[in-house]
Amino acid sequence: MYDCIVIGAGVIGCSVARELSRYDCKIAVLEKEEDVCSGTSKANSAIVHAGYDAQTGSLMAKLNVKGNKMMKKIVEDLDVHYINNGSLVVTSNEQDIPKLEELYQRGIKNGVEDMQIIYKDEIKKIEPNIADSVVAALYAKTAGIICPFNLTIAFAENANVNGAEFIFDTKVTALEKKEGYWVVKAQDKIYETKTIVNAAGVYSDVFHNMVSNKKIHITPRRGNYMLLDKKVGNYVNNTIFQLPNELGKGVLLAPTVHGNLIVGPNAEDVDDKEATCTSKEGLQFLTDKASMSVKNPPLNMVITSFSGLRAHEDGHEFIIGEVEDAKGFVDCAGIESPGLTASPAIGEMAAEIVANIIDLKKKNNFIEKRKGFNSTAKMNKEELNALIKKDKSYSHIICRCEMITEGEIVEAINRPVGAKSLDGIKRRVRPTSGRCQGGFCTPFLIDILSRELNVPKEQICKNNKNSYLLTGEIKQG
Repeated sequence: MYDCIVIGAGVIGCSVARELSRYDCKIAVLEKEEDVCSGTSKANSAIVHAGYDAQTGSLMAKLNVKGNKMMKKIVEDLDVHYINNGSLVVTSNEQDIPKLEELYQRGIKNGVEDMQIIYKDEIKKIEPNIADSVVAALYAKTAGIICPFNLTIAFAENANVNGAEFIFDTKVTALEKKEGYWVVKAQDKIYETKTIVNAAGVYSDVFHNMVSNKKIHITPRRGNYMLLDKKVGNYVNNTIFQLPNELGKGVLLAPTVHGNLIVGPNAEDVDDKEATCTSKEGLQFLTDKASMSVKNPPLNMVITSFSGLRAHEDGHEFIIGEVEDAKGFVDCAGIESPGLTASPAIGEMAAEIVANIIDLKKKNNFIEKRKGFNSTAKMNKEELNALIKKDKSYSHIICRCEMITEGEIVEAINRPVGAKSLDGIKRRVRPTSGRCQGGFCTPFLIDILSRELNVPKEQICKNNKNSYLLTGEIKQG
C-alpha cells in the first residue's frame, strides 16, 4: 500500500514527488512513457516568468510569483543551470503603451519586484538588435531562463534518492475508490494507495473525470518552436515577448542556458493529446512574427524545429486541490504557462495537501542537495585532467557538436532514474542537440546504451518502447 501515487512524471509530478519525499511516506510516480520529462515538460519556452501576466488574485498569479522567488534556492540546492537574464514585453505601437502600463500595474498587484517601463533609447542600450519599430517595453528584471529537462530530472533524482519510486512504461487505465484507499489499474498491474496526485498534463482532465461528477476540460494547445545555432545565441540578451493576447504571451525570442536562441511559440488548439508534429503554417507564423521583435532575425541558422502541447483549462486557471467528491484524489490540472516557473510552489502546495489528508510527518534525514551532471566542456584544464585521471572515458568525445564525452553519457545512464533511451540521454547531457542533430553520434550512443543496459542494440529506442532504430546487422563476423 502506497501513501501516495503521483500520475505523471513531468516537471509538476516530479516536483510533487520531491516535496512528498520530505515526509515519512511511501511514494510512487507512474509514467506512461519510458522516462521523466516526456510530455509538456520537454517542449516549452524554458522561461522563468516574472509574474505580471496572470490575472491578479488567481492561483496562477500567486504560484508564478512564489515559484519565481523559490527558484534561486531550488537551482542552488539541485545544481541546475539558471540565468536571471530579465525580460522585455515590447510594442511597436504608441497607442499600446497603456497596455504595458496595465501589465506593470498588474505585476505590482501580483507582487512582482523590479519592473519598469522603458522607451526606445533605453531598449536599444539593452538590446542592440531590437526592431527599429519598437517604441516601448515593460522591463522585468526578475525573469530568467532555465533548462526544463534538467529541472525535471533534478526533481526526479532528488525524490528518488529520498525514497520515491519511479515506475515507467506504465499507463494508468482505471481508478477505483475503495473504503479508505484507491485502486490504480495500470495495464496488467494493480496498485493500492491512500492518495493520488493527478499531474498528468494534457491528460489531467481524463483522470479527474474518472473520479468526479464535476467535470473539467483540457484543450491541448500546440506551440511550434525553432531552435537556432549557438553562433547566434547572443543575438538577444533578454527574453523578448510581444504584447500578450487571448491565446498567450505571443511569439518570443530568447537565449537558452545552453547558448542557443529559441523562437516561439504560436498557439493552435488541437483535439489530439499526442499531436506534437510541427506544421508549415505554425513555423511560417513564427518567421513572420519574429521580425516584429528584432531586426533581421537570423532564421537561416535554424538547426531544428519542434512543438509541444500546453494543458489549457477552459477557465485558464490552475486547478490544485483535493477533489470535493473524490476524497484522497488531488488535482494538479490545467498547468500551462507559467507552470514551469510555478513548479516548485505547486509541488510544495500539493505535498502539503496530501500530508494533511493522511497526516504525514516530515522526516529528519531528507537529503536537500543534489550534484548535477559532469560537463567536461565547462571544466578548466585542471578539473578535466583530474576527472580523466579517475575515469579515462571522460577523455573520449562522442558528440562533436556539444563536446560530450563517453563518461558523461555513461553517467546519465547510471544515475538515479537514469536514461534508457536516446532522448533520455539527450535530455540529461545533450548529445544529438547540436548542429548535426545526432548525425555523427547516434551509432555510438546506441553502442553505449546497449552495453550499459545489457540489451541488444535492436532493443534500443529513441524514446518510447516502440521507437526502435535498428532491425539487425547488415553484415556479421
